[in-house]
Amino acid sequence: MNFDFPLKELPAVMRGPRVERRHVMLGGTPVWGTIVEEGDAKGRLRLDDGRTVDPASVTHLPPVAPSKIIAIHISYRSRSMETRNKPRPTETPTYFTKPPTALNGHGGQIFKPADCQYLNYEGEYAVVIGKTCRNVTPDEAWDYIEGFCPALDMGLQDFRDTDQGSMLRVKGADSLLPIGPGIVRGVDLFAQTLRTYVNGRVVQEAHIGDETIWGPHYVIADIARHITLVPGDVILMGTPCHSRSVDPGHYVECEITGLGRVGGTVVAIDAPRAAALGVGHQPTDTPEVRRVALGFDERVPEQFKANLRKSKGETT
Repeated sequence: MNFDFPLKELPAVMRGPRVERRHVMLGGTPVWGTIVEEGDAKGRLRLDDGRTVDPASVTHLPPVAPSKIIAIHISYRSRSMETRNKPRPTETPTYFTKPPTALNGHGGQIFKPADCQYLNYEGEYAVVIGKTCRNVTPDEAWDYIEGFCPALDMGLQDFRDTDQGSMLRVKGADSLLPIGPGIVRGVDLFAQTLRTYVNGRVVQEAHIGDETIWGPHYVIADIARHITLVPGDVILMGTPCHSRSVDPGHYVECEITGLGRVGGTVVAIDAPRAAALGVGHQPTDTPEVRRVALGFDERVPEQFKANLRKSKGETT
């Protein structure tokens, strides 16, 4: 079995030609299209009815409709070094889930409730399942992948004290998963670089092939030992070091070379009405919350810290 990198043979989903499918709203109707890769119309979106449009002129919808979203806790060496001070966090991967209602399209609004202080970005790539998958080996798992998407696994860390295990409210609130702009296949994922931006400045960066601990083939085989994955299901593959909190007005993006760039604007929303009545565990600001929300600055590159300060208008 080949669990290691670089891969001995590139799987079909990573071999060209590049194909990118997008789901957009046009004239009040959701439609699908494919990005034109060459010729005079290169970069335009060719709709399935034959029309072509400028992708910047349409509203992007999430290009997936999953029955479930499964996310790996840590799968990048730099993230493990920052949070665990060792290059491998655990012997095998651990996971949490996000509800499909967390999905958000490219260019959408990312909600930060008034009673929460810490809304953290995590730039990631998502794996989209293309056909029903259960009880497969890692080598077989590649054949069940439809493609890959850039994604932002945003998190309200104020709920980490109560939802440490499930991450339900930390990662599952509405709007906290911008994904897209499209689903891409035909690109060597492990030759790509992931970058997260806040207001146009790089705050995370990792070469996927160099930093990956567990690839999607291993993760799919692990999950599918006991859980059936169906077409459209999404697996989020973790983030590199320097996940930090952002504020209303910030524009956050995740770019993966070869795949694309997804973004969203953080906007303030009112605290839930039930919060004023004392319903449920309230957001907290404790040492454990701050440990995750603020991270370990001494273990991350200075350039990311400086860029985040600049993106927030801080001078020191």
